[in-house]
Amino acid sequence: MQPEKITALRRRFHAHAEPGFLEYRTASVILAELAARGVPATTGAGAIDVGRIAVPPTPTEKDEWGRRAVAAGAPSADVAYFQEHGTAIIAELEGNRDGPTWGLRVDIDALPVDEETAADHAPVAGGYRSTTPFMHACGHDGHAAIGIALADRLRDGNFPGRVRILFQPAEEGVRGAQPMIDAGVTRGVDRMLAVHLGGDLPTGTVVGGVTDAMATTKWRATFEGEAAHAAASPEKGRHALAAAAQATLAILGLPRFAEADTRVNVGTFHADGSANIIPALATITYETRSTSNAVLDDLDRRAEAAVQGAAGMYGVTATTKAYGRAAVSLPDDALLDDVARAARGVPAITAYTPSGASGGGSDDAHLLIREVQESGGLGTYIFVGASNPAPHHHRRFDIDEDALVIAVDLLEALFRG
Repeated sequence: MQPEKITALRRRFHAHAEPGFLEYRTASVILAELAARGVPATTGAGAIDVGRIAVPPTPTEKDEWGRRAVAAGAPSADVAYFQEHGTAIIAELEGNRDGPTWGLRVDIDALPVDEETAADHAPVAGGYRSTTPFMHACGHDGHAAIGIALADRLRDGNFPGRVRILFQPAEEGVRGAQPMIDAGVTRGVDRMLAVHLGGDLPTGTVVGGVTDAMATTKWRATFEGEAAHAAASPEKGRHALAAAAQATLAILGLPRFAEADTRVNVGTFHADGSANIIPALATITYETRSTSNAVLDDLDRRAEAAVQGAAGMYGVTATTKAYGRAAVSLPDDALLDDVARAARGVPAITAYTPSGASGGGSDDAHLLIREVQESGGLGTYIFVGASNPAPHHHRRFDIDEDALVIAVDLLEALFRG
């Protein structure tokens, strides 16, 4: 695939950004592009176990984003299928000689960010600013384009083994990888990769293996009490809002750990009622993060104790549900050697680091990598610099589109051996 076609694909995705598990138009375009190239694709139960999605989209969300997708040109039959069976897609290409099975994760969802409107923002100047309330503020539009371009390059079959490209929904909130793992997508994979654009790195820079990713769990806690008149009978009420507030402060005050970095945050807080009613229902969402999987488990237990302790103080009940998670994985040296060899064959790569930091974010691709590593395989998470002018998740985030070709060239060289 020529560079201008890769760029055009990225811009198609960028202009119609969609949320996790609701990427109906995006998935439709991916499926059509693979079909046009004769690349076999797996969807539905073979790609994702929708029954294992912790917090699936509501019917209202499905209807709204389904209408948007059809209005943007997606066939209604495709939309109906993805609404029922999920938006994950797997492309698998067979080589013409023996070799390993490679897995490559490329994510496809966007963020609830209102994209920049200033004329100096490249998507505005180029006419591909997002037309939805969401924005590709993390480069996933580029990742989807990379996956398709790579499939196009490799359809000649002139490589050893096979390549399995996983188009993953709902990376934001780290929600999409686990239900794909539950569907068996890593079975038989010997070497698992993820590729990500940006990382505040200049174009031409590649990090062969990220080492500072954080494990994380995303939680929702619901507090249920009893409503009562706040003046006439306050003693009969059970104050769910007060319990949620107490839990919020307790979570934010969790201790630090000597052996690992940790982060906690409470991101949303909602309660019903009015000024003269003891609120009977309140909900918070919070996250825990750590550079250690074991420390994260301990942090999660402490956060659970904070929630239940706050509930007990106010005589309410509290239920918690984890709706997203990611782990820590570390790159394998043998695979880093392979990536380094491939990088030496790509002239546009001007700076290569075998392993290093990328900013300490979290990504559930590390679950896919760990799944393969724990089965005896190898894995690494590759960062490809793209001279992003603003940080990830910022309304002015963008990528240097030359990085798309660099990523495809690197991966092609790696897979061809």
